[in-house]
Amino acid sequence: MLPLFPRTALAAVAFVAGCSGAPWNDPYPAHDAGANTLYSSFSERPKHLDPVQSYSSNEITFTAQIYEPPLQYHYLKRPYTLIPLSAERVPEPQYFDKNGQRLTGDASQRDIAHTVYEIHIKRGITYQPHPAFARDREGKLLYHGSSGDVLAGKFKLSDFPQVGTRELNARDFEYQIKRLAHPRLHSPIFGLMADYIVGLKEYAEVLKQANQELTRSGVKNPWLDLSQYPLAGVEVVDDYTYRIKIAGQYPQFAYWLAMPFFAPVPLEVDRFFGQPGMMEKNLTLDWYPVGTGPYMLTENNPNRIMVLERNPNFHGETYPGDGESGDAEAGLLKDSGQPLPFIDKIVYSLEKEGIPRWNKFLQGYYDGSGIASDTFDQAVQLSSQGEAVVTEAMQKQGIKLSTSVAVSTFYIGFNMLDPVVGGPSERARKLRQAISIAVDYEEYVSIFQNGRGIPAQGPIAPGIFGYRDGEQGINPVVYDWDGSRPRRKSIEAGKKLLAEAGYPDGIDAKTGTPLVLNFDVTARSVDAKSALDWMRKQFEKLNIQLVVRDTDYNRFQDKIRKGNAQIYEWGWHADYPDPENFLFLLHGPQSKVKTSGENASNYENPEFDRLFEQMKNMPNSPERQAIIDRMIELLRHDAPWLWGFHPTDYALYHAWYSNLKSNKISYNIVKYHRLDTGMRGQKRREWNQPVLWPVGILLALLGVFTAPAVIAYRRRERMGART
Repeated sequence: MLPLFPRTALAAVAFVAGCSGAPWNDPYPAHDAGANTLYSSFSERPKHLDPVQSYSSNEITFTAQIYEPPLQYHYLKRPYTLIPLSAERVPEPQYFDKNGQRLTGDASQRDIAHTVYEIHIKRGITYQPHPAFARDREGKLLYHGSSGDVLAGKFKLSDFPQVGTRELNARDFEYQIKRLAHPRLHSPIFGLMADYIVGLKEYAEVLKQANQELTRSGVKNPWLDLSQYPLAGVEVVDDYTYRIKIAGQYPQFAYWLAMPFFAPVPLEVDRFFGQPGMMEKNLTLDWYPVGTGPYMLTENNPNRIMVLERNPNFHGETYPGDGESGDAEAGLLKDSGQPLPFIDKIVYSLEKEGIPRWNKFLQGYYDGSGIASDTFDQAVQLSSQGEAVVTEAMQKQGIKLSTSVAVSTFYIGFNMLDPVVGGPSERARKLRQAISIAVDYEEYVSIFQNGRGIPAQGPIAPGIFGYRDGEQGINPVVYDWDGSRPRRKSIEAGKKLLAEAGYPDGIDAKTGTPLVLNFDVTARSVDAKSALDWMRKQFEKLNIQLVVRDTDYNRFQDKIRKGNAQIYEWGWHADYPDPENFLFLLHGPQSKVKTSGENASNYENPEFDRLFEQMKNMPNSPERQAIIDRMIELLRHDAPWLWGFHPTDYALYHAWYSNLKSNKISYNIVKYHRLDTGMRGQKRREWNQPVLWPVGILLALLGVFTAPAVIAYRRRERMGART
């Protein structure tokens, strides 16, 4: 009844507030309260979760927790140190001459014809539960049928009621290496690996021919059984041993063995997803990864949520018992020898805007957070010693700050295949150099990064061999040395170069039309609009009109792959701690358009390419440094990139989130992290107390306004009763 509403509603409010225990604004289901679950977010949906194709930082966040390549990096040691993961030990390279004779470890590089890595994998490792391994009573694979009955009524992986598993073996690693050459998968590292893994380039041609024959049979997306085609460069010795044969010497190959590209993919999984009709229903390895790691993907809804849960078949691993100086004092060794992982579940929620993500962190609903420019002053302040520390408000919440220089670079690239900004001509080169001077990255880092970054002088990030600091390290095309630091050349120097390029005051001298350039970026939030406006103004200094073409990340990657961008913005984070991993981004044979490599600018310079081949396999030495210096000199002259900046990473973590150490190379680190869920629940309740007094006032006012109606109603009821 209406007259009873205020008191009943108020009583209900009091009951809920007093008995539920959970904050009213909790975005997670009530049954998850107190669960050992890590809460995080993502802003871009992953395009690839298949380890042969995935090569973006927003993808490896997931794949690194699921797949287990042979090696990994020690979580605590610095410099970064390779240790076994699915392998029993880190393989030692074995060198052979052209006659197949074994050479000693100190053999000259010119005498080494081949290098062999013999990898012994651990016994007892099994895959996560998956329908691809399910078998019937006779031992036949249950869901590997030739008819359409297998897929009847099935639209997602959970529609398959039976699951199974099996032990990892060496053939699974061989099968994945073969997949690098698959004609329909377009692995981004195929071009590079084809230069090293013996026979991989020829193997790609064999698979191409086989695929064409299958396609002519009329089957849509036919499955290509790679086990039927041997690869010369990979040999399975027994169930737990395989060998990879490399052309010449390539010391960096061991680093690749720590990446998902070399994680195992079993034939059963490839066959399961290769059945007719699977791809049409999005039942693919790209959507449903299958691994042996500590976690498995149990929900893939990239428009809302991604969920990783503990793999019940995980073979086990323990927290490291050693680290570097200061780790014990920081509490990073207190879990030494304890079984991993510590966290049962990871929930990643889609957050496209920074403010909602930041607010949820402050409320305790995300366990960690980066720091956007517009919240930087709220989170960080400088101490009297000039050290970055959290603000007093953050300290009261027990929030911790982690800072580290990233082995990354953010840059603006020119498509060297473009007829206006690309190519080796003096006209195009001086145009690129002029733009390099005009775009003021010192100002960008100050305004949009809150000073969190170092303007780049070349592609190599700090902390990597080959990087030079001080006067030796400046880019003389863009900077002058003022005696203590680099100083960007004046805009007049840029305008002079622009005129020499044939565009005086931004006008094409040949046609008399204004110079208009296109800038491709990934779709931005409203928070980044000011950064794009700033970029337009940088080009306006030269009277160049910049047209911004924004799109989502997946479409952006397609544009780059096809060479449809003119100027683009991108970044690179080191896969492994070696200069080759940055310089190969500009290696001609790694052209994105020509070979599907990682040279997104499609830059090609014969001298640079020759020096790259000479440098890439050398040990770090003064001789290697001299070659790198010459390569950087060529790049600065040709200016295929605006060198951008190297970021300094700031991250915030709540007090209940522990075992955290910045690791800029490795991504399979969630297994080491720990949560105090009791503390988290307590803090969430403290920080999210409902404010009830406005509700009380509202209900009181409602009672005052409805009281006359109630009195009149009851008077009429009494009068009616008398009559």
